[in-house]
Amino acid sequence: MGAMPTAVVCVILGLTPTEHAKVDRVDLVEINHFFDEQGRLVFDQLIFYDWCDVQKRYNVRDWRLLKTPAQIPVRNWKDRDYVAVWHDFKERDVLRKVVAKMMRETWTQYDPELVEREFLPQEKRRELSKPEVVVSKRKAAPSTPAR
Repeated sequence: MGAMPTAVVCVILGLTPTEHAKVDRVDLVEINHFFDEQGRLVFDQLIFYDWCDVQKRYNVRDWRLLKTPAQIPVRNWKDRDYVAVWHDFKERDVLRKVVAKMMRETWTQYDPELVEREFLPQEKRRELSKPEVVVSKRKAAPSTPAR
């Protein structure tokens, strides 16, 4: 019998792919479409924000280039939030799930993430959670008895 697709295995086991995802919660996710001066699309990105009570503003937590429509957050009507699930190759191909309280979509001729560095430098951002590093112990090759 051939290998079963992951989705079929998940259905059989009663699992959803997001049960093994790295999960983060943010206050706001922005889908930003950045255009140059001639109106040509340069890139699309997801920008993740947390609310700062001290500054009374949203601060960028992290960002990712939007490379596939699968990354676009989807409204979860039951929990009244927005959920994005994708394979994050920036972090060693981790399955990532980001849950946001709110979502907005913007079309700009500047990069909002870059501008936000003036308010909170990139090195001081909280960032999305890092995947655990799994260290596997290699088994020593069995020794062959001397003849």
